[in-house]
Amino acid sequence: MSAKKETSTFVKVKCNDCGNEQVIFGKASTTVKCPVCSSTLATPTGGAAKLNAKVVRKIK
Repeated sequence: MSAKKETSTFVKVKCNDCGNEQVIFGKASTTVKCPVCSSTLATPTGGAAKLNAKVVRKIK
């Protein structure tokens, strides 16, 4: 049996506009907006989301 490599992760990001930190899914299928200032944090690409915020850390 082969071990499956985990390809999906959660990431903690910091909003570039207001500094709010939030955990989002790395392969988000919808646009993720900051709950504080409504700035776009991530946009879907069909695979890994395009992050528009600073990555603080990856969560396994």
